[in-house]
Amino acid sequence: MNGELIKLYADSPNYREVMRVVDALRDGEVIIFPTGTGYAYGCDAMQQRSVEQICRLKNIDVKRKSLAVLFENMSDVSSYCKINNDTFKFIKKHHEGFFTYILPVASTLPKAFKNRKEVGARLAFHPVAKLIINELGTPLMTSSLPKDEENPEYASDPELIQERYGHQVNFIVDGGIAEYAPSTVLDCTAVPFKVLRMGSGVITDHEDLIAY
Repeated sequence: MNGELIKLYADSPNYREVMRVVDALRDGEVIIFPTGTGYAYGCDAMQQRSVEQICRLKNIDVKRKSLAVLFENMSDVSSYCKINNDTFKFIKKHHEGFFTYILPVASTLPKAFKNRKEVGARLAFHPVAKLIINELGTPLMTSSLPKDEENPEYASDPELIQERYGHQVNFIVDGGIAEYAPSTVLDCTAVPFKVLRMGSGVITDHEDLIAY
């Protein structure tokens, strides 16, 4: 396998190329795509074997780490995660995508997600990612590319990503250079929410639902 580089421009996407990516996802393939916080592996979150493949690529122990899922909108988050009104309003307010919300998982997600009681929910805000999810009709399981401190360009430049990781996936979706910008991770399984990792998502000092 040598992953093909597909350029997708947010302002004028080639829908034939979009559907090639979507069809591959429906066939259970893994892609690399831009998420808004950097490039990441992605697959159809409803396909068990695809989820397991990404876990193998990243050496993820699903019994110890919550898997991340990229959703198109709040309605989808509510369909796949257990969420109360306060949490719903908080996420809707911080919808720009620089957050990962640890939420109780619902029974609508595949078995791989049920090895843990929580899932890391994210809202898609990168236009290319949103386009793919919209056409696919299901959320994407996602995991960031390994970070190389000495050569960070291998996680941000699509051509270099193809050089290093192309043998692992069918397609690398080229959405341009995308610097790594980790999300802020919030544990929303109980109130007040806990900040597990401070990242690109900005939290003000007057959020009633946050434990400071």
